[in-house]
Amino acid sequence: MLAHPPPQGLTKKKTMTYIIHGASGAQGGPLLKRLSAAGKNAVGAVRASEALAATQTVRIDNASVESLVEAYRGADGVFIHLPQTDEGSRATYARNIARAVDLAKPGRVVISTSGIIVDEPDSPLQAPADSAMAILIEGVRSTGVSYAVVAPRLYLENLLLPMVFGPTQTEGVLRYPLRSDQPVSWSSHLDVAEIAERLFEQTSVSGVVGVGQLPGLIGKDVATGFQRHLGRDVAFESITPQAFGAMIEPLIGPASAAIAAFYGALQSSPTNTIPHDTSAQTLFGIAPRSVEQWLGETLG
Repeated sequence: MLAHPPPQGLTKKKTMTYIIHGASGAQGGPLLKRLSAAGKNAVGAVRASEALAATQTVRIDNASVESLVEAYRGADGVFIHLPQTDEGSRATYARNIARAVDLAKPGRVVISTSGIIVDEPDSPLQAPADSAMAILIEGVRSTGVSYAVVAPRLYLENLLLPMVFGPTQTEGVLRYPLRSDQPVSWSSHLDVAEIAERLFEQTSVSGVVGVGQLPGLIGKDVATGFQRHLGRDVAFESITPQAFGAMIEPLIGPASAAIAAFYGALQSSPTNTIPHDTSAQTLFGIAPRSVEQWLGETLG
């Protein structure tokens, strides 16, 4: 029996395909979930040792330009964030990814800075030009492929580390290595995923888009969000970066020293807030979740 052709003027709608780095983790996972829920063909870019149940995947190796090109070719969008490893390896991965974008020419690239500061040129905390993140952004920009950069500051998920969240629950004390009076543009992985999805849709927006609270939240503001969710008094207590490094060392090992050094530099800065003009609030009218809202979505 012959199939009837579609009515004149109607064509089959092309399925949009998006390649998501870090799809098995906290950064790419929420975006993969959002895109899939919206009916888009979201494909997890994973290492050979990883697995994503009931999810379409493509195997990649950041050390192999060829594997990246194969994954990116024909994609409508690619979401990229660099894995946490030594800076030398990250710089190599950044160059490989940019080279693959140049060769494969996907329709759109969205990069997450993962909290690295790239939108304050006059700040001593700005990523230097030879950093892996700067290499990645400049490398992708130079390909001519449509791109945007999602630039969060501090992730609320950091506050769920057991050595932070445990005392918050049991003692009513939220201990963290920030000054009590230091405004921060906190955001969550859920917020980053929401803005990344919007950037895939609105390709007219390029460059850096800041994600986080404006005005920034100080310590007592964050503690109040936990207090409302937990239903008990919660106070913020500023601790030294060295004390925080000692707290997290059993969990993450030697990397704790670099994290402590980061917070040491951060404490010397007046604020850690995103610029208003390039914020998601200004560009899209989208504000990040409040601390209480985020806790409700994350912990139930």
